[in-house]
Amino acid sequence: MNYVFDAPDKVMVGVLGEVGNRLFLLQARQGRRLVIVKCEKLQLSALAEWLAQVVGTLGRPGHLPSDFVLEPEYEEDFVVGDIAIAVDEENETVEVSLESIEEDDALELTLSKEWAGGLAIAITRLVEAGRPPCPLCGGPLDPQGHDCPRTNGHRPPIR
Repeated sequence: MNYVFDAPDKVMVGVLGEVGNRLFLLQARQGRRLVIVKCEKLQLSALAEWLAQVVGTLGRPGHLPSDFVLEPEYEEDFVVGDIAIAVDEENETVEVSLESIEEDDALELTLSKEWAGGLAIAITRLVEAGRPPCPLCGGPLDPQGHDCPRTNGHRPPIR
């Protein structure tokens, strides 16, 4: 099923679970319709980078929305596979397409540059709130410790 939100009322992003075992969700609402998609952390991170670049080309946005908190509905409609972004410079909008990994489902969002900019900031904050990266290998540092492959067994795990 294709979900087309040409003027979403709200786009939300958030996580469920503890750091190191988080489920990343993106929700979109237009009227009474709510679509929930499960994403990977790296997918959202890449989406935030692209949105930030695109908003930079569209010119300075107006007031950015700040409420990106998930609604209390968490059952996902599908798991995201491919993400595509297109820019409509004439209307100053960003079209984001999130396609399902398994089925023929897709969520198509048309975002104003304000929503795109706010979403990029919200995603970046969400991703950065996770586990810090190891200074040697870049892998996530777990609270229990980290067996860094760059130490090749010659040093104790970083804690």
